[in-house]
Formats: sequence, structure tokens, C-alpha cells
Amino acid sequence: MAIPHPKTERTFVIIKPDGIQRGLVGEIIKRFERTGLKLVGMKMTVADKERIWKHYNKDDAWFIKKGTNIAAERAAAGLSAEKEPIEYGKDIIRALEKYMTCSPSVMMVWEGNQAVVVVKKLTGTTEPATSDVGTIRGDFTTDSYGISAVDDRAVRNLIHCTEFPEEAEGEINLWFTPEELISYRQISEAMLYDVNLDGILE
Repeated sequence: MAIPHPKTERTFVIIKPDGIQRGLVGEIIKRFERTGLKLVGMKMTVADKERIWKHYNKDDAWFIKKGTNIAAERAAAGLSAEKEPIEYGKDIIRALEKYMTCSPSVMMVWEGNQAVVVVKKLTGTTEPATSDVGTIRGDFTTDSYGISAVDDRAVRNLIHCTEFPEEAEGEINLWFTPEELISYRQISEAMLYDVNLDGILE
């Protein structure tokens, strides 16, 4: 089987409900477009609960580990453990489920050289409070893990993006059918990728 050319790497992005409600869709897309990445799939949808759980794809070991940490934090704050650790762990995804299904989201697939890394760099770290100035999360939201924990909710960080190239295919297949992805040539690809720049001068 032929190895795909690096310029055809794909990554998956969700503009989450807070991005929609705050009118940031155009700004976010513009930032990705300016890098030279190519948009090959996009749709607006209200995420369903079942796919949210499949998307985050956590097992019992993850729930127990996270839940044990939460129980320890509660004990340090003088609060009793009201649940088993696994249930505290599952509460993380339950909060994400509530957040991700409260409003439409925009799902996108972007293509280009090192698409996963490029999108992650532009998006910023998961917690907006520690995201660098110049990233989407760093520039457009002031939410943080701290305040979301106080409010007992998911952090509102505008975007989900694929973490690693090996995850991209699974996330794309979960939210898109093959027919919803379009293969096409963009004029700017000649400047980005053509080896000899043939035909630039007339």
C-alpha cells in the first residue's frame, strides 16, 4: 500500500458551543486558512451524547485514576468523598457531555503538511488561562480549570483538536462519512508544495 504524501495529513477540529455562541467561527477558520491548510470537510451539528462518550474514549482505568485525584483534592479541602473514585472520573465526561450538547458545534477536517501539529499550535493548550498570547484559546477566552472546578462544569475552551496524527482517522470517521469529505486542488497549493513552481510566470 502506498504511503500517503505528508501534505495530505488530515486533522479533526470541533468549534465547540461557546465558539458558536460567541460568534468566533469565522475568526477561527481564518486563522487555520492563513497557514495554508485546506478545509476538506465541514458541517454544523448538535452533538449526540453517545458519540461524545465514544469521542473521548476513556476506560475504567482512566476514570479511576482521575477520580482518585479528585477524591484526594476533596479530602485536602476538608470535603468528604460522596462517590466512588470511578464515578468522580465519569463526572468529567458527564460535564463534557452537558457542555458539548447544549448548542450546535462546527465539525471540520483540515488537510496539509503536519496538519495536526499546526492546528494544535494555533489552538493553544487545553486550559485557556495558560495558553500563549497569539493562540485561539489564549486570545479569546479567560476560562480556566480553577473556575470551572468551582462551578462544577467543563472548561469552555472554544475548540477541540486532534492531539496526535494516529488519533485523527478515528475522530474523523466518528463524525464524518467518507462522502462528506471532498478531495480537490486549491490554487495556493502550487506555491506551498509544487517542487519546481512550474507555470508561476507566464
